[in-house]
Amino acid sequence: MDLKKIDAPLTTTTYNRNAVDAPTGNIYEAISIISRRAEQINSEIKKELIEKLEEFATYNDSLEEVFENKEQIEVSKFYEKLPKPHALAVKEWLDSKIYYRNTEEDNQK
Repeated sequence: MDLKKIDAPLTTTTYNRNAVDAPTGNIYEAISIISRRAEQINSEIKKELIEKLEEFATYNDSLEEVFENKEQIEVSKFYEKLPKPHALAVKEWLDSKIYYRNTEEDNQK
């Protein structure tokens, strides 16, 4: 996921209910799919952030000394300014970039 090319909204946005539930025909199913994708996005972003912060980590034995690393601060600020995972998931859903399938329909065939 390229976080620099994301065009999801940073603030709360009202979406057309009919556009959200159009692919599934059920608003609850659509929200369930979007929430699962938001959880995936959140874990990806968290993993990426931890990896980047580990690059700049300094380890010391003294608990009294706290070092502020400018690189770590800049990385943290970048991730704080990103849209929330649920906004990214809704954007992907509305752009038809999320693959989903109904396992109950697959079992009936």
